[in-house]
Amino acid sequence: MNLAIDQNRIQSEIEELALISDAEAPAVTRIVFTPRDLEARAWLRAKCLDADLGVRQDAIGNMFARWIGTDQRAAPVATGSHVDAIPNAGKYDGVVGVLGGLEAIRALQGSGFRPTRSIELILFTSEEPTRFGIGCLGSRMLSGTLTAEAVRRLTDASGQTLEHVRQAADMQGDLESVRLDSGHYSAFIELHIEQGPLLESARVPLGIVESIAAPASYELIAEGAGGHAGGVLMPGRRDALCAAAEIILAVEEAALARGSSDTVATVGICDVFPGAVNSIPSRVRLTLDLRDTDLPRRERVLQAIQSKTNQVSDKRGVSLQFHVVNSDAPALCSSVVTESLTRSCAKHNFSSQKMVSRAYHDSLFMSRIAPTGMLFIPCRNGYSHRPDEFAAAEDIARGTLVLAETLAELSG
Repeated sequence: MNLAIDQNRIQSEIEELALISDAEAPAVTRIVFTPRDLEARAWLRAKCLDADLGVRQDAIGNMFARWIGTDQRAAPVATGSHVDAIPNAGKYDGVVGVLGGLEAIRALQGSGFRPTRSIELILFTSEEPTRFGIGCLGSRMLSGTLTAEAVRRLTDASGQTLEHVRQAADMQGDLESVRLDSGHYSAFIELHIEQGPLLESARVPLGIVESIAAPASYELIAEGAGGHAGGVLMPGRRDALCAAAEIILAVEEAALARGSSDTVATVGICDVFPGAVNSIPSRVRLTLDLRDTDLPRRERVLQAIQSKTNQVSDKRGVSLQFHVVNSDAPALCSSVVTESLTRSCAKHNFSSQKMVSRAYHDSLFMSRIAPTGMLFIPCRNGYSHRPDEFAAAEDIARGTLVLAETLAELSG
């Protein structure tokens, strides 16, 4: 089998897709179910049809493009990622896995290879949490991690329900039909930029992911007492922002105290009310993102944060509430998939290293229903989710070649 990856075609398609954006180049913005997102989906669908793939879409908008194998009773092998992009993002996150997956299939077709198991390319809906506040919406639903009932309760910042928005975008069908049974796929592989600096620093071209960290997300609300910045004396204040500041530092301290580089905690949003220069903050809303590859360790960090939160509440006379947004378990990648990826690298004399994915991806949820693996390629300076996100064309082609080789082995 002679696999030929068309590096120029992939690069051209990445550039073409990047122009379907609500932001001016080089930035990319594609929010789920907006006109640009729907345009990108139609663009990809046309590419898949040109490759003689059968295309279908489920009720939440996950798209499936299948190359039918000789044994249609056998569970397919799948690959894919997402093309939605947060505001002011780059052109490679998710896109490399979708267009690399498509090119891998085209390379296999061109080589004369005929799969026994069907090979399916998946475009997942809303991997980014931008619009509805929860990431990996499509893969959560596919895996049964998120129920149709819970999805119907989701709203965006304007108050529109997801149910209304998806039907307006012509996503038809019952949401209950989205979930797939365990074993529906025999394997799933996601090609992705690393979104970190390790591969580039080590000058290793490929990373084989062994485990995927999982996020727990919380909303913290501090309620104090407002008042005039000049009229309320310092000893009598119940400043919600001062309480929030202590909590933010406690979050950092708790994560550092674990002594593991796999433990990370971030307060990414701090909304202050009333938000006036001469008014004492009476209410603050924080968001906490807590991630680890080890679930018990993550829970110990959370307990330390909550303990400190209670101390701050008592000391400052401020009430504090914790609300769970989501709490997901980490995942181990399948040895069947990682070993196949390792053999594919060795076959082409590509060096690789074992890695942890500290960002979570659709693979985290696909691992609930299929043996799953991830393949990382370097990105410059580890930058991602910003306009200067960059992956070299030769690195993308190399990852696509390994992906194609692995799809051939797992589908043969």
